[in-house]
Amino acid sequence: MAVKHEIKSQLAKLLATEDLIVEHKQVQTACFNVHTRVLTLPMWEKASNTVYDLLVGHEVGHALFTPDENWLEKVAVPPQFVNVVEDARIEKLMKRKYAGISKTFYHGYKELQAEDFFSISDSSVADLNLADRANLYFKVGNFVDISFDSEEKVLIQKIADVETFDDALRVAEELYLYCKKEKEEKVNDMPMPPNEMGGESEQPANEPVQEQQESAGEGVGDFMTHEEMLEEAQRRESAPATLNDEPEVQTADALQSNLQDLVDTDGYENVYVEIPKVDLKYIIAKNDDVHKEIDAWFNHQKNNCSLGIFETADEEFVKFKRNAQKEVNYLVKEFECRKAADSYARATTARTGVLDTSKLHTYKYNEDLFRKVSVIPDGKNHGLIFVLDWSGSMSRVMLDTIKQLYNLIWFCKKVSIPFEVYAFTNEWKKPEMNYETSELVKPADWTSSYVKKENLLAVHEQFSMMNLLTSKTNGKQLEHQLINIWRIAKSFSNFYGSPYSVPTRLGLSGTPLNEAFVCLHQILPQFQKQNKLQKVQCIVLTDGEANHLTRHVEVKRHWENEPYMGTRQLSGGVTFLRDRKTGNTYQVPYGYHGFSDLMLQNLRDNFPTVNFVGIRVLEGRGANDFIKLYYNYGDTDYDKIMLDWRKNRSFCIKKSGYHAYFAMSAASLSQDADFEVGDGATKAKIKSAFIKSLKTKKLNKKVLGEFISLVA
Repeated sequence: MAVKHEIKSQLAKLLATEDLIVEHKQVQTACFNVHTRVLTLPMWEKASNTVYDLLVGHEVGHALFTPDENWLEKVAVPPQFVNVVEDARIEKLMKRKYAGISKTFYHGYKELQAEDFFSISDSSVADLNLADRANLYFKVGNFVDISFDSEEKVLIQKIADVETFDDALRVAEELYLYCKKEKEEKVNDMPMPPNEMGGESEQPANEPVQEQQESAGEGVGDFMTHEEMLEEAQRRESAPATLNDEPEVQTADALQSNLQDLVDTDGYENVYVEIPKVDLKYIIAKNDDVHKEIDAWFNHQKNNCSLGIFETADEEFVKFKRNAQKEVNYLVKEFECRKAADSYARATTARTGVLDTSKLHTYKYNEDLFRKVSVIPDGKNHGLIFVLDWSGSMSRVMLDTIKQLYNLIWFCKKVSIPFEVYAFTNEWKKPEMNYETSELVKPADWTSSYVKKENLLAVHEQFSMMNLLTSKTNGKQLEHQLINIWRIAKSFSNFYGSPYSVPTRLGLSGTPLNEAFVCLHQILPQFQKQNKLQKVQCIVLTDGEANHLTRHVEVKRHWENEPYMGTRQLSGGVTFLRDRKTGNTYQVPYGYHGFSDLMLQNLRDNFPTVNFVGIRVLEGRGANDFIKLYYNYGDTDYDKIMLDWRKNRSFCIKKSGYHAYFAMSAASLSQDADFEVGDGATKAKIKSAFIKSLKTKKLNKKVLGEFISLVA
């Protein structure tokens, strides 16, 4: 039923012509907060689709046309009477605004009348007061025969003519006074109850109360038994109304009561969560701080170990950089070609107002005698943000992932595209270490990056995003930092042990990818503003699914005076992510990958000029499990992607939260793209090395080519 709720929420937003915040909760009646623009609707699970639309349309009418003001200061009228007139007004205005909704109201009220939601089947409509008959007239008057006298018709017409809320209050007051007068007349016309002798009571109306009690005989007041007190209570309940009793709108009470029966009170209540606005200074580990930590740790090891502990890793980096230039140059060429093609496709031709003398001889049959000029618009300023998975499962593929990252960074440097590289982790905020004494010298700074509130998504204080690389550094600094990260990745990938270790605070952790998506809401606009960019690419390099997020809840415990802010898991199907900025509401799905796709979709809705690209490095048989996250076994698309995987060891998924989600084989990436064989190699070895070289080049060019098509 949750999908139904969201459909009706969208209906409410469309009717309101604004991005209302619509919540379906386990409440008995609908309400609208004018200040927060939150419309809370009951979960009418037992209502038909037509009745549901009627109720939504009615409540939106209140949201649009009923002002948030204390009208009790203007008139002393019971709310029921105001509601009768106001309901008629707002439904009239809704029909005027949306011609098609008249049909919804007609069929919806027809169904409610057929089900006797106004509780009039066992009574005569003629016996009801004017407020009740007016309520029926404007709601179900097409299906119920309702009569009015000449005086009542005047008041009914006034209700029909109401246009403003002030008019509604004025007419509601007239309606109330009429009903009160009507009730007083009925009470006065009623005969007095007979006395014990069978005749009418002769007790004067102004007789003192004490004398009345004494005339009733013994057993009154303090001397009544329990049974006699019950009998007296029943008698008073069945006695005719006094002059001081207020008139009521019975049909309104009946409708409200019966509508409550449509509400599902046994199911799970919908929960609406929101993304917190984090303060990045408590999240981002600065580029300088990260590499100071790395340099201090590596220098410590260099001084206490063999001087050549980094020699192998550094030599491999130099070799990779040399070989990677072919792929980088290919990227640059593709980017420039596609960018030029796009510019010419957007080129326009304009007349200059200057005569083209070469066309003067054609003046008799040609009106276009003016020179033209082609206007080629400037290309867009691009920028790239890389989000790197720094989780424990990445250790096996970290070096291969870093290779892909470096190709893209060198590409950015060559075409002067600004970039930032962030790695998400839960390790950076561990205490700092004095490498001289091997002591922890500073406690972890776990200051919350936002104010915790009920139903905000929870970002742990331990979460960080390390700024590993940035285009703000000069060439020499960047080279040094690239070597630092290469050494760390090389150490992770060394199954047989590394001659050196990595800093503790740069160790691998869990997979807080969703927390990184939360932070991108602040990182992306900041990056775009600082670099004055029109187009930004956000590249996520990962090997698996993210950890699930939780939500904040206020927990009250009987042994504590004040509640504290705890966390709860998100329940799929009944939890909705709400974005007040865009007005969108997203149903939280079951499964980890589904929630990450939802977070990505929310980012895409907030930043339409940003391309979100995923790069996933797969090992072994991981491709099949990954593909089945988005395609069912036996589907045509499933077979096509699997064929692409078997043939090229790569594929691209277009139905995830990313604009494009590339998958590449870790084994293929780890192969050297250059055709190299040792001295004395056999023909078979030469052939095998050549084939591997071609496959690697083909894979890189295919993936990188598709990537450039998105960037350019």
